[in-house]
Amino acid sequence: MEILDGKKISNDIKDELAIQVTELKERGEKVPHLAAVLVGNDGASLTYVGSKVRSCKKIGFESTLIHLPEDTTEETLLQQVDDLNKNTDIDGYIVQLPLPKHIDEEKVLMAVDPDKDVDGFHPTNFGKMALDMESFVPATPFGIMELLRRYDVETEGKHTVVIGRSHIVGRPISILMSQKGKAANSTVSLTHSRTKDLKKFTQEADIIVSALGVPDFLKADMVKEGVVIIDVGITRVPDESRERGYYITGDVDFADVSKKASHITPVPGGVGPMTIAMLLKNTMIARGRHSANKTN
Repeated sequence: MEILDGKKISNDIKDELAIQVTELKERGEKVPHLAAVLVGNDGASLTYVGSKVRSCKKIGFESTLIHLPEDTTEETLLQQVDDLNKNTDIDGYIVQLPLPKHIDEEKVLMAVDPDKDVDGFHPTNFGKMALDMESFVPATPFGIMELLRRYDVETEGKHTVVIGRSHIVGRPISILMSQKGKAANSTVSLTHSRTKDLKKFTQEADIIVSALGVPDFLKADMVKEGVVIIDVGITRVPDESRERGYYITGDVDFADVSKKASHITPVPGGVGPMTIAMLLKNTMIARGRHSANKTN
């Protein structure tokens, strides 16, 4: 069994990006600039955005954090999005989700310029991705594909079962793994809460990508020997015996499933770190496209 170490690979990617930033500086060229918009004080969002800002600083990116109060109006947020769309110094930006309930998330995400949508959530980018055109791939699926590539996991002709059909992970990874290319060319089954006899699918799967958000859902009796496990789930489970009052676990019963798996991602330390690394990579890509457009 081999651990797919997302923490190590994400650090490798950050090191590669840092070298590119150094080369840009030596040529006197603009370094990538990532902005993040955070509305309110959701604990998980604050942690995640803080990690993005620290990662930018570590590799030499410029970063801007726009932290708005919980009672920010939808109109104010949309104006902020419009300002970022027009700001030529910003290469890419994210609007951290979830947003407060009084704000229409879809309306806000639709207002983001697709050329700066480094989260890859805009329908323009999703559609281009589905058609195998140049686009921004959502950071988590992008990270999964990169993990599979760098560990040379065999995917061609394999049966991949994706658990969960979210627009952020499930649907895009099912498309990416069915396309032509390395870490792809797989036959994909996209399963969800209405799938009948899910266990039958998972027991036949060569590769399982679980993005369900249910702690320890996938048990050893649901998988076959030699399966590749990508655990996207991350849940805080209350535990008063621990100093933090909780522990973090994934969708997969790691202790038992890992005994049957050929490759498996841990939680934490698997897919999570890759998400931030690929967001940074998308920002570097955005910077390159904007630079190319200026010279054309």
